[in-house]
Amino acid sequence: MTDYAIQYAERLMSPADAAALIPSGAKVAMALGVAQPPALLKALADRAEAKAVDDINIYYLLSTAIAGETVLRYELTDRLRPHSLFHGAIERKLEARGIEEGRQGVWFVPTGFQQTPKVLTREIGVDTLVATVSPMDANGNFSLGTNTDYALAVSRTAKRVILEVNPHMPRVFGEGAVHVSQVTALVEHAAPLLEAGKAAPQPQDLIIGGLIAGLIENGSTLQMGIGALPDAVCAALHDHADLGIHTELLTPGLVELMRAGVVTNAKKSLHPGKTVFTFAMGDRSTYDFLHENPGLEARPVDYVNDPAVIARNDKMVSVNATLQIDLFGACCSEYLNGRQYTASGGQLDFVRGASASQGGQSIIACHSTAAKGTASRIVARLDGPVTTPRNDTQIVVTEHGWVNLRGLTVDQRARALIGLAAPQFREGLQAEARALGLIAI
Repeated sequence: MTDYAIQYAERLMSPADAAALIPSGAKVAMALGVAQPPALLKALADRAEAKAVDDINIYYLLSTAIAGETVLRYELTDRLRPHSLFHGAIERKLEARGIEEGRQGVWFVPTGFQQTPKVLTREIGVDTLVATVSPMDANGNFSLGTNTDYALAVSRTAKRVILEVNPHMPRVFGEGAVHVSQVTALVEHAAPLLEAGKAAPQPQDLIIGGLIAGLIENGSTLQMGIGALPDAVCAALHDHADLGIHTELLTPGLVELMRAGVVTNAKKSLHPGKTVFTFAMGDRSTYDFLHENPGLEARPVDYVNDPAVIARNDKMVSVNATLQIDLFGACCSEYLNGRQYTASGGQLDFVRGASASQGGQSIIACHSTAAKGTASRIVARLDGPVTTPRNDTQIVVTEHGWVNLRGLTVDQRARALIGLAAPQFREGLQAEARALGLIAI
């Protein structure tokens, strides 16, 4: 038995015993997305339900059903307090129920994605990491697989690193290794990775996808967000050539471009020949594609999302969605109906990085309407916080066209954005623009 195998055996235990190592008062960083460890989280939830542990704060982005069915159950939130850095459906339900019952159901921590490792390790001081990893290799390393993001930084500073070893987690190259000597406890649990459902594109998505594809030159490097709209952009890029990828999220749409030979990474000025990402979500074939693929590198989010790093990619194109754009050009991409809906994520990181790139383009896209056509997404004033400031917004796209706001006067911006709104809202927006003093006539 090798020394690494001995260390592995010494740390191997049941999920219940591993969860028992997390004391009351702990600050726990839970891995993002599909790297949330089901056996460990169930064991921790069981301890909380039995009132064997209390006063634990759990910090994370992008929860899934794995967490929602265990540590993020509403009835446990008085003992396991969820601190979300990126809201989803689970957090919206926790918040709504908390409002109904007059107590806090979830706590939101505003931060940009690139800042997350420092926020967790320096500002908050998390002391525990729980994550799913690949099996150990011959050198004693586990791969963080789909999720290097903030997990790598936390693994290097936390007092307790508790890992769930899953043979279904791909081993990914780049910078995402955790050595067995750094690990406090190991749990073995074979379970298929959670697969992200693919939303069917609406007609507006297909139109917007085609418009954006027409703005992207061959040899460009791409960042895509999540959802039907970015998927539609990917689908419209199959006649392009020599594209590259530098993205926070690796999606099935981007993987398909790699499989089709549209993405070669050959023209990249930074990490040529490599697709660079910080986390991945998709289907089984996506995860299989990641496994020991020399054409991909996972790197920490404070590197991938650093605007200065992003800008080193010539012809960098970022594509992100928003919920509202005001007539000044500012975007709110995280707030809806008076409540936190998602979070800023890495939108501003890539807006600024792409804008600073040689030949780069930052693209913000949205449908022109919401609520089945009864509300305009182009508005006089935002209903929530600014995600992308007006000074940073460059190209805006709806199904009614696109405009580059850079260099336009305030009145030119307002008129151009009104032209991207749905026709039934344009007259009202013009009246509001006049009232705000943005346009004279």
